[in-house]
Amino acid sequence: MNDATALLGVQRGNGAALDAIIKKYTPYVGAIAQGIIGTSMSEADIEEVCADVFITLWKNADKPSADKLKSWLGSVARNRAKNKLREIGASLSLDDDEIVVVADADVEGGVITNELAATVRNAVNALGNPDCEIFLRHYYYYQTVSTIADEMHLSQSAVKSRLARGREKLKIHLAERGVENEYKNFGLNELY
Repeated sequence: MNDATALLGVQRGNGAALDAIIKKYTPYVGAIAQGIIGTSMSEADIEEVCADVFITLWKNADKPSADKLKSWLGSVARNRAKNKLREIGASLSLDDDEIVVVADADVEGGVITNELAATVRNAVNALGNPDCEIFLRHYYYYQTVSTIADEMHLSQSAVKSRLARGREKLKIHLAERGVENEYKNFGLNELY
């Protein structure tokens, strides 16, 4: 069943059509949720995020178009995973196994992507505390400036200043390594 037929079925309340979409897109949705949540939560939490994505589709089947179904599901998965992280106030670290990159079949591209992930990880860790923690809370765990300020007993302006300094340090670190244009792979679009 193609996406257009399946989505039309879901719009008409056909459970089998939703099952077809779930079967096709669960690995994709799961990879996105795992990439955001990492090891901060259990596998059951990731499965819950995935289930929430497909429930959202069931309730809002008129929202996506068939040609954009995959990207719509990905967007919902990202938002649900970010919200899940906010709920628990995840512990902060950026270990080697916590940056998950969904690579394509190109082995060389995957190796390069892993090297870039290590470069970004090292740059963030080099910020030192409390800048590293603030940076991780905001960009990795998607906490708001006000939440970070409250939990770390800082003013919002101090958090914003430390984020700005962290972005500048990270830009310099990436530029020194010649990978300043690769930041988008890691959700750091605000750097430039």
